[in-house]
Amino acid sequence: MNRFEKTILQVVPRLNTGGAERTTLEIADAVVRAGGRALVACEGGRLAKDIEYAGGEILRLPVASKNPLTIWLNAGALAAIIKREKVDLIHARSRAPAWSAFAAARRTRIPFVTTYHGVYSATGKVKRLYNSSMLRGDRVIANSRFTAERVMDLGGVEPSRLAVIPRGVDIDLFDPKKVSQDRINQATAGWGLGENPGFRLLMPARISAWKGHETAIAALARLKGRFGPGATGQGAGLTLVFCGGAQGSEALEKRLRAASDESGVRAMIHFVGDCADMPAAYAWADAVLSPSTEPEAFGRVAVEAGAMEKPVIASRHGGARETVVDRETGYLAAPGDAKALAAAIEQVMVMPAAARRVMGEKARERASSLFSSAAMCDATLGVYRSLLSEQA
Repeated sequence: MNRFEKTILQVVPRLNTGGAERTTLEIADAVVRAGGRALVACEGGRLAKDIEYAGGEILRLPVASKNPLTIWLNAGALAAIIKREKVDLIHARSRAPAWSAFAAARRTRIPFVTTYHGVYSATGKVKRLYNSSMLRGDRVIANSRFTAERVMDLGGVEPSRLAVIPRGVDIDLFDPKKVSQDRINQATAGWGLGENPGFRLLMPARISAWKGHETAIAALARLKGRFGPGATGQGAGLTLVFCGGAQGSEALEKRLRAASDESGVRAMIHFVGDCADMPAAYAWADAVLSPSTEPEAFGRVAVEAGAMEKPVIASRHGGARETVVDRETGYLAAPGDAKALAAAIEQVMVMPAAARRVMGEKARERASSLFSSAAMCDATLGVYRSLLSEQA
């Protein structure tokens, strides 16, 4: 990695879980490894210690607030940090912090970068104005071509200011060769799977209305005659694990459990909550499910599963059309279509194990070449270098 002896200030609301938070950590680590200083202004969170372990510095500010007065005060605080710490560039990853960062960047005359980690709804003039903070970067980064197209549709961003940098996955962390059977056993010990779960289908997603849990349950209802408990015939036996916490959607989880009971597939489905060792969870699976009913801006699951050499069955929209090659690294099905999803699951289940293995190998090759964290970090630092050279 080329030397990059600059001070970069990233601004993100909180450092818990999610694409923006994980990418903040990865960029902080890359800046430090390149010889620079990585500052992160946020309200704290679980990943704050990881930032510090990587050599970054946490500056606590109430940047998650949408209160106009707080946003204005945060702008002054960020401007003071920029001057005190001799910050070379500021990078915002969410709308409210972007307003503060934009104002601070203009006051101190340093470059300002924004990243679209998702596509925001824009109903009404006030909401469109609020969202427009993300369009004001000297460079605007989109995490997929799908996101870039949506950003261009908003208008006001010249192509020269827009950069497409897909979100990255840690290819070394998500490496099937580094996951032992003991790790798999430990990660899945509390799942209550029994000795013979049959075909192992994993759906890593928090409980949310648009992640596609209801479609998955309806798809299993279509398959239970062939693959449910007591079924006979080719490939009998199918277990689906919903891996992800409710995170405030406990009422929805209750409805999903009731739906699985009513559909007669409760014995085939396990709600296991969050998993601390996701590489091991992927390693347990034969295939991975990502049936979102709304388009995801990127879709981390498809790339992580691909890196673990697992075929992915995803919805044919959003970022999945870029991360999954239909019938080559996985299958794409119509969003919200239980019949199409069931057909795709069955195709993966009945294919020879050798063919499924080849599909998984192609998925890892694609993830390694197009969607690695290293490539994402190099491209982002390239944006920083370009902006700083323009200002020199």
